[in-house]
Amino acid sequence: MRLILLGPPGAGKGTQATRLIEKHGIPQLSTGDLLRAAVAAGTPIGLKAKAVMESGGLVSDGIVVGIINDRIGEPDAKKGFILDGFPRTVAQAEALDEMLAAKGLKIDAAIELEVDAEKLVNRIVNRAAEAKAAGQPVRKDDDPEVFKTRLASYFRDTAAVTPYYGAKGLLHRVDGMASIADVAAGLDKVLSSLG
Repeated sequence: MRLILLGPPGAGKGTQATRLIEKHGIPQLSTGDLLRAAVAAGTPIGLKAKAVMESGGLVSDGIVVGIINDRIGEPDAKKGFILDGFPRTVAQAEALDEMLAAKGLKIDAAIELEVDAEKLVNRIVNRAAEAKAAGQPVRKDDDPEVFKTRLASYFRDTAAVTPYYGAKGLLHRVDGMASIADVAAGLDKVLSSLG
């Protein structure tokens, strides 16, 4: 089962990915984590990424796809994986498809957690207030202004990926504004429909 979780920051992708990992025994592949691990391990592609990152540049799609290519070759990803935070653009989606096709693999489903942007901002504001009230540090990306910038960036850049998977018949939508349990049930329904 090879899945892509789509949706803006704060939609609950991380929460649901954790549950899917436990339930299906497949890893979540976060491109940020993979990049840092490849750089730390000094892999050939990690060294390329390190050079770009140290120069202040953005890591190219080719490098990111290369890192994912390396990662899905590891034993724990043989049964499948969950991509979260990638692909962010149609070019990345196309590169991912080409890389998987070369391995005789394909994405089984892209699941979008649909949210109301205004309510999502309120959710994040509340989450930050609850953390403060509990004496816990507020996540940097839960700052309302930072969050609004990330949300705008998502709708400007990443939202184009959704129609790409829709055109391929791989897109499934789940109400991301529902309770965690209801979102989980919606995901389970989609996954059971895949066979």
